[in-house]
Amino acid sequence: MEETRDPRKYLQIEIQPKSKSILSSSSTETEPINSQPGYSKCFDDDGRLKRSGTVWTATSHIITAVIGSGVLSLAWAVAQLGWVAGPIAMLLFTLVTFYTSNLLSRCYRSGDPTTGTRNYTYMDAVKSNLGGRKVMVCGTIQYLNLFGVAIGYTIAASISIMAIKKSSCIHKSRGKDPCKMSNNWYMITVGLIEVILSQIPDFDQLWWLSIVAAIMSFTYSAIGLGLGITKTAENGSFKGSLMGVSIGEASTGGVTSMQKMWRSVQALGAIAFAYSYSVILIEIQDTVKSPPAEYKTMRKATSIGITVTTVFYMLCGCMGYAAFGDKAPGNLLTGFGYFSAYWVLDIANIAIVVHLIGAYQVYCQPLFAFVEKWSENKWPNSNFIGKEYEIPIPFYGSYELNLFRLIWRTVFVMATTVIAMLLPFFNDVVGILGALGFWPLTVYFPVEIFIAEKKIGRWTSRWLGLQILSLGCLFITIVAAVGSVAGVLIDLKTYKPFQSN
Repeated sequence: MEETRDPRKYLQIEIQPKSKSILSSSSTETEPINSQPGYSKCFDDDGRLKRSGTVWTATSHIITAVIGSGVLSLAWAVAQLGWVAGPIAMLLFTLVTFYTSNLLSRCYRSGDPTTGTRNYTYMDAVKSNLGGRKVMVCGTIQYLNLFGVAIGYTIAASISIMAIKKSSCIHKSRGKDPCKMSNNWYMITVGLIEVILSQIPDFDQLWWLSIVAAIMSFTYSAIGLGLGITKTAENGSFKGSLMGVSIGEASTGGVTSMQKMWRSVQALGAIAFAYSYSVILIEIQDTVKSPPAEYKTMRKATSIGITVTTVFYMLCGCMGYAAFGDKAPGNLLTGFGYFSAYWVLDIANIAIVVHLIGAYQVYCQPLFAFVEKWSENKWPNSNFIGKEYEIPIPFYGSYELNLFRLIWRTVFVMATTVIAMLLPFFNDVVGILGALGFWPLTVYFPVEIFIAEKKIGRWTSRWLGLQILSLGCLFITIVAAVGSVAGVLIDLKTYKPFQSN
């Protein structure tokens, strides 16, 4: 094994005889780095290797991040809210997410949106525009949210693997065996796969995984939609009501007034979770090449990604509710039972597993990068943290192994897996994550960054409009978080960890 060589060192020798750093543009002894021979072919204006992302790679990252396990809970969410409030809530979340995402993308560069200083991460954008304690608050919320998403995706992926196994078991026994099983082993399996994939060094090298995951998300969403349409046709009518699950006797499918309230606000959290991706928007944008200006490419990618996902969400959520009515399950695919064409559900569940495994990596890369960058700055002379080794791999080339990355990322995946095994409540976890991440990361910080970046004056009409939007979303976040926490507390009363179900 030998230490990896940085190509910038060799370019530096060739074009800068005085051994000045290629990243230094303030020296009067050398030409500006943008004008040096061979520079623009290999590096961007910040001295980093040339970015190669396009509208389509950014769109695939967005779709991978947005269309996640949350789509499976939308039929249940619509059932709690009804035919009126359900679709309206999804449309409102679509508009808010689209608007604030475009605000945030304009802040990728500080100052001029084309030539200004780059903000490589969400936290960098907060630091350069807001500073102070808000940076720490933002980082804490962002990375806790990413940690929570990793737990939620581990739960959802293991549930889908277990569904495949249970489907096979029930068909072999022709329904005589209830096929109770624990999903702990499936969570461990997912964890082992994530340990391997987590060694992909950075976001730029995830493009192929994002494309595969995006295809898988379309696959299972289309299957869920198709099965919903088929079941609705079998029923001969659309089920459901204008106000959603009714208040009444449990024997008739009703709920108490208190349950109705908790479920309704929990449904808002589930919808919020389904739309959350702003937490990694800046990191996605940092993979995009220029020209054109990165925010223009990101605006197109956001438009395509959110439009496509909204169409799927509306169709899956509404057709799932039309098929099952007030009895819509928390996971849409589990509601179809184990009918004769069970292989269709198996394909959908396989697609879910592949997608969530990929989405786990897309979401966790910013957290991985933050810890590794902080550690490098803290211990700059440590070979354990900074040294890269080349490992030759047949038919691939060489892999750059970093011992710190290997150990830290493995420990992270183990931690998310263990917590997922202790709290396998899919709907409640989704609701909490959606509620806690939506307002601060999707609305508040993008709005505040944009106000600071564009120097929008207090009490102007635009400032007031942005603040009203932020306060309205804060209210939704609070009530959704309360409802989801209440759901977890109710589940914990009857849950026994590590047992079969």
